[in-house]
Amino acid sequence: MHPPYDLTSEILQLLVSVSEKLGQINAKYLDKPSTKLRKENRIKTIHSSLGIEGNTLTEDQITALLENKRVIGPEKDVLEVKNAINVYNKLRSYDPISEKSFLEAHGLLMNNLIPDSGKFRNKGVGIVAGDQIAHLAPSAENVPHLMKDLFHYIKDSGELALIKSCVFHYEMEFIHPFLDGNGRMGRLWQTLILMKAYPVFEFIPFETIIQKKQSAYYKALSLSDKAGHSTPFILYMLTVIDEALVEILNIKNRTMSAEDRLTYFLEITQVSFSRKDYMMVFTEISTATASRDLKLGVDMGLFVKVGDKTNTVYDINK
Repeated sequence: MHPPYDLTSEILQLLVSVSEKLGQINAKYLDKPSTKLRKENRIKTIHSSLGIEGNTLTEDQITALLENKRVIGPEKDVLEVKNAINVYNKLRSYDPISEKSFLEAHGLLMNNLIPDSGKFRNKGVGIVAGDQIAHLAPSAENVPHLMKDLFHYIKDSGELALIKSCVFHYEMEFIHPFLDGNGRMGRLWQTLILMKAYPVFEFIPFETIIQKKQSAYYKALSLSDKAGHSTPFILYMLTVIDEALVEILNIKNRTMSAEDRLTYFLEITQVSFSRKDYMMVFTEISTATASRDLKLGVDMGLFVKVGDKTNTVYDINK
């Protein structure tokens, strides 16, 4: 069954805007950010996604845990972060169209936090706002087939990943398949669906924007509930993604450093190469800049210089 939604003019405009920014990111060699930026963004993602759920640890504390250092804080919060680090480290191994992967990720994310981590709930749940029930989830007996239908949609639909990821996020939140961890799983799986189509999403912390506009996030979920389709939530999430891409472009709206260029080049090159090969990737740099970059790469032990003058090639250290 195809989850219901409408492609409004606003959504179509956002799809164009997001696609244009993804093109700019690729053109500026930002689809494979530097190791430092990857780490910073991973920390922001974990901090924001867990912060939305009430986790109190700071980015500095999460950094320390990422570096296997001891952190003093609430035991539950520390465990949540450690679990999230483990899940995000395995992100590339998960299959976005696999229910088995989905349950495995939840099992790791909620390990030792709830009794039935990695399993669909076996009782009814409702989301309470104040003294009222804001959302009554489908009965537990319906969860398995509802999730199966949702994964069929992700697998078989020919729609854009940008749309499918938003639809999955909303529909999963509506089904509420777990006793706990639904919010963080919705955000995690949207990232996974997106990154399989656009790898840069592995390093785009759109959760930071959701956290800043948390009330709008819940409002979009509520509006979709009332409307009976995911259109309001798609509109909200595409706005968030568009804003997150702006931040990535602004962060890197400077000249790439030699280290950035070397990191990027080595991720797309697996064989020996020449200075000419290097400059074919970075067409905007001069011959002198390319030579300085390559000397730095040799000094850093990234590759070995072989030959001299016009016959020079560089062998990558494996």
